[in-house]
Amino acid sequence: MTDLLDRLRDAVGDAHVLTSDEDLAAYVVDWTGVHAGQALAVVRPASTEEVAAVVAACHGAGVAIVPQGGNTGLVGGGVPDASGSQVVLSLARMRTIREVDPVAGTITVDAGVVLADVQAAAAEAGRLFPMSLGSEGSCTIGGNLATNAGGTAVLRYGMTRELALGLEVVLPDGRVWDGLRGLRKDNTGYDLTQVFVGSEGTLGVITGAILRLFPPTPRHATAWVAVPSVAAAVSLLALAQQHAGVHLSTFEIANRQAIELVLAHLPGAVDPLSEPSDWYVLVELAGSESDDGLDEALETVLGAAVEEGHASDAAIAGSPAQRSALWALREGISEVQKVEGATLKQDVTLPIADLAEWTDAMGPRLQEILPGVRPVTYGHVGDGNLHYNLNAPVGDDDALRAAAADLSTAIYDAVASAHGSISAEHGLGRTKAAAAASYKSEVEVDLMRAVKEALDPEGLMNPGVLLPPD
Repeated sequence: MTDLLDRLRDAVGDAHVLTSDEDLAAYVVDWTGVHAGQALAVVRPASTEEVAAVVAACHGAGVAIVPQGGNTGLVGGGVPDASGSQVVLSLARMRTIREVDPVAGTITVDAGVVLADVQAAAAEAGRLFPMSLGSEGSCTIGGNLATNAGGTAVLRYGMTRELALGLEVVLPDGRVWDGLRGLRKDNTGYDLTQVFVGSEGTLGVITGAILRLFPPTPRHATAWVAVPSVAAAVSLLALAQQHAGVHLSTFEIANRQAIELVLAHLPGAVDPLSEPSDWYVLVELAGSESDDGLDEALETVLGAAVEEGHASDAAIAGSPAQRSALWALREGISEVQKVEGATLKQDVTLPIADLAEWTDAMGPRLQEILPGVRPVTYGHVGDGNLHYNLNAPVGDDDALRAAAADLSTAIYDAVASAHGSISAEHGLGRTKAAAAASYKSEVEVDLMRAVKEALDPEGLMNPGVLLPPD
């Protein structure tokens, strides 16, 4: 492989081809710590041309490539396998915001731009890029596109694929497809942009994107609401949609177990309500400067919910600081789970009408498999997405690890029975590739394999991710 390494150094410079164990360490383990591999090298190009040169070199040598953004994924899709033969292609140096067009409502960026920087550039131009994730300070746009990331604004603005107008992609043989066209209307063939969104680096390397921008929403009305059940939360959602309409931007849910972890481990976290509840909803309305009726609309929603028995109490944010404190309760959940020890993370989506029945049945079933297991449930009721995570019984991490396969199978079977999906917004990665294929029809898997074969016939782009080996 010496010849390949020399070609890679010629393409990007000696300093950006990493081979020592010390230099590779941060790139070969995912955020969860569950997936750890080895790499032949980590290559850090600074431009699309350099990416193309790297991909062409690896293609010529028959060496597999693992594209990587901020390495914040949760399913092992951005780290190499254990063979030590794959090249990790890090887009972290590609951080140029190429153009902001506030009139057209677009922003053109390199794939390595951090999500928070896209948000900031949009805001500086008087526009809004609405995607918001807990990892927005470190995840990159390329990774968001590759996994079709979701977040807390999907209810109003949609998944990442709804925000992408055009892409620039380096294909597996090193050719570059320039699809950076910010057109809302273009009926000239297959929508290639959507082929690559959600493909998890298995069809090519996204190097640039044109994304949609929206009018800013500086006004907010935010409440933390105690609800007795998931069914009540769904009923509250209907009320919010009825009374708030297009201003409803966020509708998040969390169970008491999740909030207790935040209160115990997140510095400064305070329960805004005097009495505990089994479930909570974070609801937020957002509007422009001229939308001055948001507070009244939210109060109408909450009043109707209490009257109909769908809510028992609520705390309404009266200042930006109070709003931030309410959001911290929701956004802190994923991080504080680590403090409690072993965690089995699940990311499922279900028909909204089935959320309550599914959740009510799932808890007892998991207790049969592992008594004492602690469901830490939170997510986005407005789009049917639950992060149905499991913490180990207190003091018994080994028990969770031993039962992980049985617990996951029980969850996946129940999701499939409800016509849901075992991955709502995290992707499949290495963790769920085989499971997803087993729940899909033979026709669907054949179609996915046909796309892969057409674009990557050598199978060198992120092998083992998204689709299991034949």
